[in-house]
Amino acid sequence: MLPHGTRGTRRERPRRGGGTPVGTVTRVDGPLVEIEGLAGAAMFESVVLGPHRLPGEIIALRGDRATVQAYEYTGGLAPGQPAERRGAPLSARLGPHLLGGVFDGLLRPLGGAGMWLDPAAPPARTEARSWRFTPLAGEGRAAARGTPLGSVESGSSPPYLVLSPGGEVSRIRPAGPCPSGAPVAVVGGAEVALEREQPVRRALPYAARLPEPVPLTTGQRVVDLLLPVSLGGTVAVPGGFGTGKTVLLQQIAKWCDADVVVYVGCGERGNEMADVVAELGRLADPRTGGRLADRTVVIANTSNMPMMAREAGVYTGVTVAEHFRDMGYDVVVIADSTSRWAEALRELGSRRGALPAEEGYPADLASALAAFYERAGRVTTLGGATGSVTIIGAVSPPGGDMTEPVTAQTQRFVRTLWALDRDLAYARHYPAVSWPGSFARDADAMAAAVPGGAERRGRMSGLLAEAERVSALAELVGAGTLPPQERVALLAGRLIAEGFLRQSALSPRDAFCRPERTALLADALLAVVARCRTLVEGQVPVARLEQLDFTPILRAKEAPEEEIAARRDAVLAALEASR
Repeated sequence: MLPHGTRGTRRERPRRGGGTPVGTVTRVDGPLVEIEGLAGAAMFESVVLGPHRLPGEIIALRGDRATVQAYEYTGGLAPGQPAERRGAPLSARLGPHLLGGVFDGLLRPLGGAGMWLDPAAPPARTEARSWRFTPLAGEGRAAARGTPLGSVESGSSPPYLVLSPGGEVSRIRPAGPCPSGAPVAVVGGAEVALEREQPVRRALPYAARLPEPVPLTTGQRVVDLLLPVSLGGTVAVPGGFGTGKTVLLQQIAKWCDADVVVYVGCGERGNEMADVVAELGRLADPRTGGRLADRTVVIANTSNMPMMAREAGVYTGVTVAEHFRDMGYDVVVIADSTSRWAEALRELGSRRGALPAEEGYPADLASALAAFYERAGRVTTLGGATGSVTIIGAVSPPGGDMTEPVTAQTQRFVRTLWALDRDLAYARHYPAVSWPGSFARDADAMAAAVPGGAERRGRMSGLLAEAERVSALAELVGAGTLPPQERVALLAGRLIAEGFLRQSALSPRDAFCRPERTALLADALLAVVARCRTLVEGQVPVARLEQLDFTPILRAKEAPEEEIAARRDAVLAALEASR
């Protein structure tokens, strides 16, 4: 538990209806509000401000004077107005209404169930909704903590499980409709409802963390083969403006093999978030045949929304992910972008008068980033299931400066880095992932789990590294002056970049690449490169090879899988004819 503040010596403010003490607003500075008279308040306790009851959170205490960060626009809030403690930390409402919904940074619905079909639909209260509940536990039996008491039907999305707090089930609701606010069971003498409040800054517990890396398939070849991410892993995606961060993250949200996707739009442009919502509502889920939106939770806190709500939004998103992880699901959290979150921390720190660190960011920036990313992991849940939370965070360095504080600090706490390159993006190379500037610390372990994966990844990485080295030399002395083997290295790098690493997000066949198809394409290109090396070693002029038409193998990524081998053989036959 967080430490409580000391009680003040001033006269305690009157209580409303015998409830919590009511303080008085004394100063308003944007999202920063100072209050006097909140005796007994605790750090990070929620408060409501003014007659409109704006939500806020205590971030500093001195006697009975509290400093609050407000999560709504504070226009109209004035000194002398009341402020009331809520007696609980900042919490989010978790329940079956999350799947397929769009919410703000505090997990308040931005639309009803029909929002995906009608963006103009008015917001609906979750209390008015009813769900079909199916019991999975029997009365009179003990239900261990974290085991399912029942499930809720939610269309084609993963079934929502109501988990036991632990104890004997004395009563459970029969199968049938159940309103959101109604209890579904009585366990250990306490009622269990479909929905519950959960503090967002406190990680949900689990039984054990699983160390063995298991690959998360994203459908992006450069990622899955060269820079893989594991279930429960952490990824940073730094890149300057126009390098394709949002497009890459949207593709991963659409195609990755997670059970649930939590997309956190943190300070991004509103039109981009609107495109994400509309696209997810149109897409069919390749796993279930239903809508992709049905297993997606969108938390939208765009740049025109309250600043500090974006600071809470990342914690809200990971709390939602942990909630579904505890049901035994693999969840991916996509945060776009953590730089906007850090900017909110910087602005609040400047208003508080906190001592700034590098480039004005607060001194505890590294601790905040670590606390966020460490909530990822693949675990054994309290109920004995296996679930995971994978966090993929975009970073937007100003001017593409990879040495700025948010980018530099983030690299310390992630297992995988997908650095985006401006030159590749301007050359229309998507995804614009710079393989020399990226890393994946668990790549070798995950490649070893796939038959032939370690050798395939090693050969591909070696060819790309050699091509990168030779291309730098070629820029100085010219490619025509290089020895034949080094010119073959340049040719190999071009073939791999064009025929494998470049991927079209607009192509029906190339937008997503299954692991089996990725292996077929990689093996076909490696076979062509190996034959080129053999021919050059056999004194075939390298200029003759450079003039050959490699289009069949370069276009193999657009062809059906059964044609890839034929295209490879056609290029190999052309190479043999060049002797």
